[in-house]
Amino acid sequence: MIVPLSVGPGTLESTMTEDLSPAERYAAARRRAAEQATALASFREMYDFGLDPFQIEACQALEAGKGVLVAAPTGSGKTIVGEFAVHLALRQGKKCFYTTPIKALSNQKYADLCRRYGTAKVGLLTGDNSVNSDAPVVVMTTEVLRNMLYAGSQTLLGLGYVVMDEVHYLSDRFRGAVWEEVIIHLPESVTLVSLSATVSNAEEFGDWLDTVRGDTEVIVSEHRPVPLFQHVLAGRRMYDLFEEGEGHKKAVNPDLVRLARMEATRPSYQDRRRGRAMREADRERERRQRSRVWTPGRPEVIERLDSEGLLPAITFIFSRAACEAAVQQCLYAGLRLNDEEAREHVRALVEERTAHIASEDLHVLGYYEWLEGLERGIAAHHAGMLPTFKEVVEELFVRGLVKAVFATETLALGINMPARSVVLEKLVKWNGEQHADITPGEYTQLTGRAGRRGIDVEGHAVVLWQRGMSPEHLAGLAGTRTYPLRSSFKPSYNMAVNLVEQFGRHRSRELLETSFAQFQADKSVVGISRQVQRNEEGLAGYKASMTCHLGDFEEYARLRRELKDRETELARQGVAQRRAEATVALERLKPGDVIHVPTGKYAGLALVLDPGLPAGRSNGHRGFDHHDGPRPLVLTAERQVKRLATMDFPVPVEPLDRMRIPKSFNPRSPQSRRDLASALRTKAGHIPPERARKKRSQAADDREIARLRTALRAHPCHGCDEREDHARWAERYHRLLRDTSQLERRIEGRTNTIARTFDRIVALLTELDYLRGDEVTEHGRRLARLYGELDLLASECLRERVWEGLSPAELAACASALVYEARVGDDAMAPKLPSGKGKAALGEMVRIWGRLDALEEDFRISQTEGVGQREPDLGFAWAAYMWASGKGLDEVLREAEMPAGDFVRWCKQLIDVLGQISAAAPTEDSTVAKAARKAVDQLLRGVVAYSSVG
Repeated sequence: MIVPLSVGPGTLESTMTEDLSPAERYAAARRRAAEQATALASFREMYDFGLDPFQIEACQALEAGKGVLVAAPTGSGKTIVGEFAVHLALRQGKKCFYTTPIKALSNQKYADLCRRYGTAKVGLLTGDNSVNSDAPVVVMTTEVLRNMLYAGSQTLLGLGYVVMDEVHYLSDRFRGAVWEEVIIHLPESVTLVSLSATVSNAEEFGDWLDTVRGDTEVIVSEHRPVPLFQHVLAGRRMYDLFEEGEGHKKAVNPDLVRLARMEATRPSYQDRRRGRAMREADRERERRQRSRVWTPGRPEVIERLDSEGLLPAITFIFSRAACEAAVQQCLYAGLRLNDEEAREHVRALVEERTAHIASEDLHVLGYYEWLEGLERGIAAHHAGMLPTFKEVVEELFVRGLVKAVFATETLALGINMPARSVVLEKLVKWNGEQHADITPGEYTQLTGRAGRRGIDVEGHAVVLWQRGMSPEHLAGLAGTRTYPLRSSFKPSYNMAVNLVEQFGRHRSRELLETSFAQFQADKSVVGISRQVQRNEEGLAGYKASMTCHLGDFEEYARLRRELKDRETELARQGVAQRRAEATVALERLKPGDVIHVPTGKYAGLALVLDPGLPAGRSNGHRGFDHHDGPRPLVLTAERQVKRLATMDFPVPVEPLDRMRIPKSFNPRSPQSRRDLASALRTKAGHIPPERARKKRSQAADDREIARLRTALRAHPCHGCDEREDHARWAERYHRLLRDTSQLERRIEGRTNTIARTFDRIVALLTELDYLRGDEVTEHGRRLARLYGELDLLASECLRERVWEGLSPAELAACASALVYEARVGDDAMAPKLPSGKGKAALGEMVRIWGRLDALEEDFRISQTEGVGQREPDLGFAWAAYMWASGKGLDEVLREAEMPAGDFVRWCKQLIDVLGQISAAAPTEDSTVAKAARKAVDQLLRGVVAYSSVG
């Protein structure tokens, strides 16, 4: 009997009722009644679709009082589990905090929950927004919750559930530590709901949560509710990446593999320019091939997707400028994806959402060009855009009024903008240091946007063909669905004082040792420890095999080893000495010297054209910048002009003769080389090379070697018949002992690493009088209120009264150096700074940073390990000063040479840090707190003041 699948509870039982006995029917009825009485049953009635098995399993675990970790693909509906935690909290009369990694996601979740539960029950707390913060359900960024925990906020009273959305952010090297701080410090009574993308080590993360939070259920689902199909667009043809093999095994499409092979064998443009002859048949084949294969242009891609019914689509381009250029290219190509009715809807919504922006600012922000793209259904989306513009694009896309979005990868991080298709232009992106291949995790995150649940039957990921593309590599990216979650947790100065104030040093150290970072480090030590144990067993066996009946063979082996080491050292010194002598001899060479090159590819007679001395040691000749000594340019007897290296001269070289180099000599002219080489052979071809005299070995006169040889001959084991057998076992013993020592050092380096870093931070803070044992000083309490990368620098500036007497605009300029960090290093010119007191204060901040940097070096606190204070960046100081001084947006953006979105983002971060400075500054005999509050008011205007909420 076939049982239809059901989404509602109890359907399976009712279908099979006729097969049950009366007692079984009664038991089934009791079960249904019990299910109907659960919180999950009432929760399911709130949705007009059924829940997936993984959602039901997670909700049941939550209702049973367990914490949950849910790892599932993007778009699979993980947030349903978070919303059930909200439902449970309201049902039980408790509070629920819903945390997200970014403000945009917080705003989006706040709007969703308000629609479901009403604005009276839902609040919002982000760095620049506070709406109904005492509500039973509050959406917030993770940093806000971390700050609440350290401050012991009263808002935490009655907290029953915390939802951590996008918990895989824990791997983020800049902000990941915040997630671990929250997980470790939440009260035990709080149930934690962790929602993550599919990670390959979910069980390991779950084990850690079980350790620090108690009973935690790990639910992993790799099922996509909307299946994803992978394609490659090459020329006019859309290739499937995979073809279905036997037993549903996916194989790379052989047509794509053939295409890649044909492209690899096709001569490049450079080959043809070098004059390589091509037969007419080859040219014809290439013409036919080129007519089939090319990388389609952006308008062409959108038109193709539109004709195949694959819009709306998000095209990921890893460059902001390229996203804007893509929109312009589509406009110039005359693309129109909206009809007249849709255009009117777009214009009405855009005008409503942007009504608050001053008309004089609209032109500065590129409003009219942006609106034209939106009306045609085309838009860009990246962090450089004004937040208002980004939110409008998101809303229009979800409504289906924008059908093609060109976006950077930031769109993939949590924003709810699903599409039917996702296009990737390239599989390489700039990671801040170099162009690198995108990882399987990044590929999964980007393509996860394809396929809208409840709308699309299937989603599509399209990669554009690029010359040199490997279909096998792409298949590897597409086939690797998961990536490992790696902790980025590191203690900070602010964390240290907050922990010591709450728990004391000893307990704080223990708490840090419970971090996921230490959990992972300790787990990796387990395998090394097992290897050490195996090595120790092997050492015992080797020791038994090298035992000699005549005496202590271990001692005899040590003497042999010391003798060998000493001989090796002397030989090394001899080589180094000969090399030094050879270098000195090369430095004495002059143009016109005839030499004999002793070894190498160009061994034989040669004429020195240029001694090739390192810069600054040119003996009257132009220096050649080399770090490994002179590199003479010579003409060989075989007419070759070559620059030699010191390795060609293992022994000192002396000139055999001298000859004049004609002024007309041109090393590029074959005739010049031939004539001079002929003169060289005539002049010195008959002179035999001087043989290097063999020097007496240093070992012959070394007293230590003589002593060791005497001791060896006198040792009892020297006369053993099996001496060499024992020696072989002794050599193995020594090699294994050395390997074991290295493994033990690795274990020592990985164990208690977090606690050791904490100890160094505490030692530095004690030196600066922020801590005295378990006591946090007045300076330490100030530091406890300052969060951010430069927390200690900000505290020291307050302590040394660097900002006293500054105007609000000057203080804004100084505080900007604590938050701003240029996207790319630019050493071309010094940043423009405000004059007067502001400039002097900025200079003093850099001086204090230099002192702290030296102190960190003394205490072995390294920025490369993610701990310590980076140098303050003054690049935003002038823009912050101008905006706080009341200058117009047009003038500020022109001076700052910065996109409006970046400007707004840095201003909001600056407002956040000024709020911290205001709270931390002394209240008596200080102007800083008042200036900070006034600076916030002066910055919070125009485009910076706009917020999508409240």
